[in-house]
Amino acid sequence: MASTVGNGGGGGGRQQFMVGSGNGSISNAPLIEESGEEVNQIVVPDKTSWKNFFAYLGPGFLVSIAYIDPGNFETDLQAGAQYKYELLWIILVASCAALIIQSLAANLGVVTGKHLAEHCRNEYSKVPNFILWVLAEIAIVACDIPEVIGTAFALNMLFHIPVWCGVLLTGLSTLVLLALQQYGVRKLEFLIAFLVFTIAAAFLAELGYANPVPSEVLSGLFVPQLKGNGATGLAISLLGAMVMPHNLFLHSALVLSRKVPRSARGIKEACRFYMMESGFALMVAFLINVSVISVSGAVCSSSNLSEEDKLSCSDLDLNKASFLLRNVLGKWSSKLFGIALLASGQSSTITGTYAGQYVMQGFLNLRLEPWIRNFLTRCLAIVPSLIVALIGGSAGAGQLIIIASMILSFELPFALIPLLKFTSCNTKMGSHANSTAISVITWIIGSLIMSINIYYLASSFIKLLLHNVSNIGLKAFYGILGFSGMAIYLAGVAYLVIRKNKKPTHLLAFTTSETQQDGVVDTCVTSLPREDIVDMQLPQRRAVLE
Repeated sequence: MASTVGNGGGGGGRQQFMVGSGNGSISNAPLIEESGEEVNQIVVPDKTSWKNFFAYLGPGFLVSIAYIDPGNFETDLQAGAQYKYELLWIILVASCAALIIQSLAANLGVVTGKHLAEHCRNEYSKVPNFILWVLAEIAIVACDIPEVIGTAFALNMLFHIPVWCGVLLTGLSTLVLLALQQYGVRKLEFLIAFLVFTIAAAFLAELGYANPVPSEVLSGLFVPQLKGNGATGLAISLLGAMVMPHNLFLHSALVLSRKVPRSARGIKEACRFYMMESGFALMVAFLINVSVISVSGAVCSSSNLSEEDKLSCSDLDLNKASFLLRNVLGKWSSKLFGIALLASGQSSTITGTYAGQYVMQGFLNLRLEPWIRNFLTRCLAIVPSLIVALIGGSAGAGQLIIIASMILSFELPFALIPLLKFTSCNTKMGSHANSTAISVITWIIGSLIMSINIYYLASSFIKLLLHNVSNIGLKAFYGILGFSGMAIYLAGVAYLVIRKNKKPTHLLAFTTSETQQDGVVDTCVTSLPREDIVDMQLPQRRAVLE
């Protein structure tokens, strides 16, 4: 594991970070990169340098994959086809909110050395902790549904495999992907990201052919509007597809794979660099989402569409969207879109698997082999996807993606509120706790998300009772059942908001003089990087350093 030792030479007691082999021996050179081809511990020197930024690259980009997954593509396509550019402001707001929220998740891990799920287990009693774990698992399954359906659509485009059959094959494809990780997960992720960004480049190029009116696009970005209940539902789906609850658990854990200098300056630098990395990664995801909505809106609102394309736009889903790229890719549009969709689904599977591992390890202190963990999650996602694909075909499967994204949005408060409470708490974060301004901004964001969710839930339920249920007895029964469910939802949110944090965290931020006295190394300082996190993130064999 990584160790902190005193510099016995002329360094004047300056800390030096080295990597041990696991058998007690220690290499002689401080590191900013991986210490060997198969030893995946990244160690940041305790010195001020812009080069340190490269040591922090990785977690933000891995998390950002979830912002350009099949669920995002589906909701973006429908938003553009149905409302042109009117919902672009949701993407802007969600991206800004995601940057702040993801940065808080990274800060929690960097400062405390524990990720969000572990804090929840330490803070809450058994019953609330169990409920939060169940909700987190449901969120991961809901996130996996778009990956299942997106992969099934991709197989249909590439090999003309029926959607329901493709749903079944997604289980096998995921296990193959996990097996390939042992040969170098970073290389595999780079290939997948390259394929995804290829289709992103195609959408950006298509913007030139679609020629959206710039003033309309800018109006959609900066003028909030929601015309009708359908727009509200799609806005919630866009929000759920952008700011996902499992990403908060994921990001707070991924940062623990780095060996950060445990000084106040080192921790502050790590938080700043992680925010910069997240900002760049989310900006790329933002541009991709905006381009997809703009292309869909411009093409589907065009006056010279063929009848076939008009029919596709009226019920647009991932399985029909390849015609949008015909101007750029020609007859290859279907195949290349299918490849990118396959890559998007499989890359998101990696992040879902990691998030599931961290959630289970954090809440239950239980770890499973990655393939077992993913197999269980994938089976739970396959069942509803298969049923809907058999009954409703590709259109029904596309609607299931929207529903899954809405579920993610409704569940977000149960991960977001603990994160806001923990990062604003001085007994957990010390001097690195959120400032008053950040606390106000983040609570406003959380309140808006919860308000729009509750509004849509209540209005949709009342509309359902008034127009779809004629029997008075059934109306009363459904009314009691529905409003009881909403009351439980609100009670759960209120409990998390009102409850005060009770358990302090032993902070890992120390100065050099505190961590090093008479050649004795404080064991708290050497606890990062977390070997369990590294092992779950990068399941590779480790070489022994000589």
